Amino acid sequence: MPTTAPAFSDATASDSALRRFLFGLPGVDAVGLEARAASLGTRSIKTTAKAYAIDLAISMIDLTTLEGADTPGKVRALAAKAVNPDPTDRTAPRTAAVCVYPDMAATAVAALAGSGVKVASVATAFPAGRAALDVKLADVRDAVAAGADEIDMVIDRGAFLSGRFLKVYEEILAVKAECGSARLKVIFETGELSTYDNIRRASWLGMLAGADFIKTSTGKVGVNATPANTLLMLEAVRDFRAQTGVQIGVKPAGGIRTSKDAIKFLVLVNETAGVDWLDNHWFRFGASSLLNDLLMQRQKLSTGRYSGPDYVTVD
Repeated sequence: MPTTAPAFSDATASDSALRRFLFGLPGVDAVGLEARAASLGTRSIKTTAKAYAIDLAISMIDLTTLEGADTPGKVRALAAKAVNPDPTDRTAPRTAAVCVYPDMAATAVAALAGSGVKVASVATAFPAGRAALDVKLADVRDAVAAGADEIDMVIDRGAFLSGRFLKVYEEILAVKAECGSARLKVIFETGELSTYDNIRRASWLGMLAGADFIKTSTGKVGVNATPANTLLMLEAVRDFRAQTGVQIGVKPAGGIRTSKDAIKFLVLVNETAGVDWLDNHWFRFGASSLLNDLLMQRQKLSTGRYSGPDYVTVD
């Protein structure tokens, strides 16, 4: 039983109780949700606010490399970029974290020592999550032992979609217990959940189980973070805090590549959850290429000219 949401202890007492709770959540008005997300995305951001938003977005990035071809050298280079994103301008903020596979966590920890940049590690048989629970927990233990500050786990989408909600809940609890002091981000893979109602249910399920963050996606499927699914998750964390007093972070990941996109998401945060979430302790972008565009737009604001991609480091 999680200690984060005692008000909902009855809802998690059994599989049937959890199912009743999740299916008792209000249905999502898909048309209204998408219209609101689109409307907020049209907000005009002036120059001073844009400069602030770009720096804020940089500070919220989990700079990510999750490829089979990852090497210690690539991870060290990414860590150097996280600490000093723009070698020509030392005022550029650091990113929030570097996100890697568990076997690269120790390399990232060594490279980032003393920088204040966190090390996030995916785990639980990322990205598919198709492994036995003891294998998933070993994955988490390895990452924590290597020094990871944050663990990004994937839920069992097959169990969720077949209605075995208590299995998913108990798996999150077990992973949370292995995290120790590391913060836990729970990834839903929203592109595989099919409906907005399922995304709302997954959000509440993750929060009830003690997630520190809820995260849209792995970045490994066709549909990842969208303004609409992120808006829905922001509504969930807002409502959860209103009912429990517990604040949960949100991390959209995958497909956010431009400054314009990132600023739209920040507007969603401000207008939906509120200013308390406009901080990298509570909101992150899972991204690899986004940082380059933010740096180019930052350079344009400061110099008045567009430098282009040749003036930022290649990840």
